[in-house]
Amino acid sequence: MSENNEFGSFVAGFAIGALAGAVVSLLMAPQSGEETRRIIKDRAIELKDKGTETFEETKSKAEAAYRDALAKAEELSAATKQQAEELGVTLKHKVDEMKKTATKASETATSKVDEVVAKADKAISEGRKKLADSIEP
Repeated sequence: MSENNEFGSFVAGFAIGALAGAVVSLLMAPQSGEETRRIIKDRAIELKDKGTETFEETKSKAEAAYRDALAKAEELSAATKQQAEELGVTLKHKVDEMKKTATKASETATSKVDEVVAKADKAISEGRKKLADSIEP
């Protein structure tokens, strides 16, 4: 970054030096004051026109870059929105699948518990009957 500042300073210094040299050469030239003023005026008009032209070109390029950046941002926003919607749909399907799996597992577990309870009740009843049979003569 420092190199950019140094280069910019160099270019600015070079331009100022060139302009100063041009003014001095015009003032020292062997011509009438009126002719020198006309030359300075013509050069000033040329520089103004070049400056205006350069400004307009730079402005046009900046506006084009802004429009491009805005279009790319809109494209990125649309793509991101679409991906988020797709992810939401996928996530909903996964959640629905997990609910189904959990419901099925719960039903299976409940069924197994009911079977175990029924077997335990049967075993207890049989145990009581055997106990009662063994106690009574």
